[in-house]
Formats: sequence, structure tokens, C-alpha cells
Amino acid sequence: MTDTAPDTFDAVIMGGGLAGLTLALQLRQRFADLRVLVLERRAHPVPHAAHKVGESSVEIGAHYFDTVLGLKAHMDAEQLRKFGFRFFFSEGRSDIDKVTEIGASRYLSVPSYQIDRGIFENFLAEEAVRRGVQFVDGALVRRITLADDPATPHRIEWTRGEHTHHAQARWVIDACGRAGMLKRKLGLAESNAHDVNAVWFRIGERIAIDEWSDDEAWRTRCDPQARWLSTNHLVGAGYWAWLIPLASGSHSVGIVADPKLHPLDTIDTFDKAMAWFATYQPRLFEALDGKRHLLQDFAFLKHFSHGCKQVFSGRQRWAMTGEAGLFLDPFYSPGSDFIAIGNTYITDLIAQDRAGRPIDKRAQLYDQLYHSFYESTLALYQDQYPLFGDPEVLPVKVIWDYAYYWGVLSQIFFQHRLTDLHALGSLKAELQHCQRLNLEVQALMRRWSASSRRANPAVMLDQAAMPWFAELNRSLRDTLDDAAFRARIRASTAQLRQLAGEVLARARATDPGVDAGALPALLEENLGLPPVSADAGAMLFEADTVDAAG
Repeated sequence: MTDTAPDTFDAVIMGGGLAGLTLALQLRQRFADLRVLVLERRAHPVPHAAHKVGESSVEIGAHYFDTVLGLKAHMDAEQLRKFGFRFFFSEGRSDIDKVTEIGASRYLSVPSYQIDRGIFENFLAEEAVRRGVQFVDGALVRRITLADDPATPHRIEWTRGEHTHHAQARWVIDACGRAGMLKRKLGLAESNAHDVNAVWFRIGERIAIDEWSDDEAWRTRCDPQARWLSTNHLVGAGYWAWLIPLASGSHSVGIVADPKLHPLDTIDTFDKAMAWFATYQPRLFEALDGKRHLLQDFAFLKHFSHGCKQVFSGRQRWAMTGEAGLFLDPFYSPGSDFIAIGNTYITDLIAQDRAGRPIDKRAQLYDQLYHSFYESTLALYQDQYPLFGDPEVLPVKVIWDYAYYWGVLSQIFFQHRLTDLHALGSLKAELQHCQRLNLEVQALMRRWSASSRRANPAVMLDQAAMPWFAELNRSLRDTLDDAAFRARIRASTAQLRQLAGEVLARARATDPGVDAGALPALLEENLGLPPVSADAGAMLFEADTVDAAG
């Protein structure tokens, strides 16, 4: 059966998962009269726990959910507050209390969450309907006909059961995940040089990492004694394994690995993954071995990182969000961050279009900015997996990566400057300098790790004990006017320059002949900022303390 006249909408969102539903909420929040249709292939309600992977959020995504979209009551009551990232150099070890640990001993100021995607997406769908969005589950998009001119609406044909429906809309947004309908239709798929694979599964019971040791001193390093609430990374050369708790009571477990060091066919079934854990992470194997009957699902994904030539079009009035466009790497959980950024750009483009303003140029600039953020973040992962098992270099990398994330991109998002092209243009020199610094520091750490001693002392490298680090996190809560925002980015640039100088000094102290690349020249550039101090060591973990513990 086929309907007759098509329904007309301002926006049709293909895909009612995390990206599509949050965009629908953001659009309705901006315009109460906006007609939004969300077409979701899966039937609702979706199952808890074993629904979708991608449960860990970080500060930008968390702020988007709890503050921008106003969902804090749900996040606090129905999801778990995350106890930050935590890293253990536990390859081949069962004595997790005798290895180097990176993490915070207490909660920092700005929250993030562990998200049960089933619980969250069911809630988002219900909330979207409450806010006036037309949400249709069990809907399969069959045909998209993009209009050639601004006066003509796009047409979408979709089926639900035996019924065929038609809709027309001024805007079409692809949020259907890796299916990438618009990307395939328009030939925009683009690979990148980050070749990594992942496997994951959910176990229907908590994995109590805090009980992996009877050492009271180890347990009481953290307040609360709740390491299980962290996104725990068990790291080794070429891979990391994740442990993420879910509010439904299950635990998410995954392995992400460079195939040059750990081929996918060694981990692509549950039994293979368990055998792999027995060799590389035996303490986790012990925790899981008695829970095999509680296995809820198992999946794997080959070469999951991908690009896209274009994600926003002003002229043709289409956009992509979430994995329908770009995807990076789950190591620092940036997926919800890029949903937040992409949705904010899409919402502003639709707002500008509704106001009758030309949006071609703006869409091009947003696309360039979005790709710039993507490339900068990709540098944190690309060719970095071999050093993940390095207890000397990875702690330095983690501190640098946080400082870069909180000091630049997070400041832009939290201060609502993503769409402020004037502010971003006035800071072009600083932002480009930070981007170049990041590329050089990442390259330096790869070369430094090649000569690292890889000592693995029984210490906790406590991020909460670093005053500047905790303050950088807290600063995201500030409300800044234009002048203060520009001053904040300039201060972040100066801070990153100082930190880069200390990273270089630490690398040279370990390996005087390490190739520093273009980093020294960058640090000598005159940006009207304070010079990099020769007094190294003020921002990093104390090297001599770590050495003494070993």
C-alpha cells in the first residue's frame, strides 16, 4: 500500500540513533515550530546493554547531552558518572597493583558519563516525541531524490511493513551510521591512513576491577574506591582493551588493535578473544572466565576509522552527522564529541537558512572547520598504537592529549564559539600554531618511544594531583565574553608551548639523540606570547619519582 500526497517537513533525519535523535532535539529546542521527521530502521524500544557500542562520553559530548540539550536529570539518574579515563600497563600481568597506573584519584570538576545506549536511545526517542518531533521506528528509507534548486524540496521514499510512504523536506540529514546513504549516493566516501580493528562484547554482570587486588594501599589511592566507573584501558604494544560499565548492570569489553601487531583473525570470535586475553591480559581473562554464560553479544569491525570528503552542503541543503560522515577511534571516546559539533553546525545552518541568509559560504567554512578538528584529533591515534604499551611515553602523551583537547577544542565548544566565525578568524594564527604543535609532539613521541626503557614501576600517576591539569578541566565551566575568550585561547597556546617544551626536554633526557623534527623551530616562533621556559618539569609527572619507584 502506498500513501498519496507526501507529508512536508522542514527537516527529515534518516536515522534515529544517538546522532539523529540529539539533532532532532537540538532543532526543536532552537525552533519550536520546526517540522522534523526522524526515520529509524530499528524497532523501538531497543534492548538495553547489548544495543550499540560507543558507551563512553567525554567532556564535550557530556556537556552537549546534559547542558546544551538539557538532559542532565536523565544523565544523573539513569546513566553512570564516569570516573575519568584510567590506564594500566598490565600486559602479561595478573598483579595489576604492581604496574604503572594513569588516572585521577578523585573526580575532576566537569562530568562525563558511561552511557547505556539502549536506555539512552529509548529515552531520546520518547523525549523527541514529547518535544514535537515525528519519530517513526521500523522505517526503511528506499529512495532519496535531492532537489536541484533551493525552491524545490527533497523527496524521500520509505517503507514501514507493507506500507510505502513519501515525504518532502527542505533539509535532509543522514544520521544512519555506517550505512552512509548520502555518502554512497554522492560518492563522498574517503578512507584514511588509520588502519585499526575492534572487537567487543557485553557481559551481564559488573567487572569489579577494584577487587583485583587485596592491597589496601592500592585500593585507597582513589576516593571513591570506584575504579570500575572509569573507562579502564588495559594497554600493550599495538592494542588496548576497554572495560566500560553500563547502568543496566552489564559491562562492555572490547579490544582495539593495530593489525600489524595483532591481526583481526586472532580475536574475531569470543573464544579467540578469551584466548587472547589469557596471553595478553590474564587478570581480565580470570575475571571473565567464570562469566562465559553471561555473554550477551559479540561483534567486530574491520578498519573502522573512515573519512568523508564533505559533510555539509548549503547549496543543496543536506548534511551528515555521526558515523554517517566521519569516524576516528574510540581510544579517547570522541564519537559523541563529533556528534555534538556536527549537530551544532547543522542547527546553525538551518537557522541561517530559515532567516533567509545565504549559507553556501558558511557551510563551506563549517565543513573546513569540522574537517580541521577531525584531522587534528586523528593525529592523536594515527601510527600511535605501537607506543600504547610504553609506560614511559604513554603517560606523557595522555597529559599532552588532554591539554590539547581541554585547552583548544573544548574551550571553543563550551564557550559557544563553534559558529562564531569572527572569533575563530581572529585566533587563526594561534589555532594553527596549536595544530602544528600537536602534529610535531605526536611525531616526537613516536620516535622517543623507539628508544624508551619502558620501565613499569608500581606507581599511580595521579592527574588530580597536578594543579594546572585540574584547573584546566575546571576552566571549562567559566563563562567568557569575547575578549576573555580570545585571552583564554592565547593562554592555552602559551600553555601548550610550555608543555611541548617540557615533553621535548623529557624525551632528550631519555635519549639525547632523539629526532625533534620541527618542534624546536616552532617553539622559537614569536607569537607575542611568553617564551617557553627552560625550567622543564613543572607540568609533567616527575620523572625521578617514577624512576625511584621502579
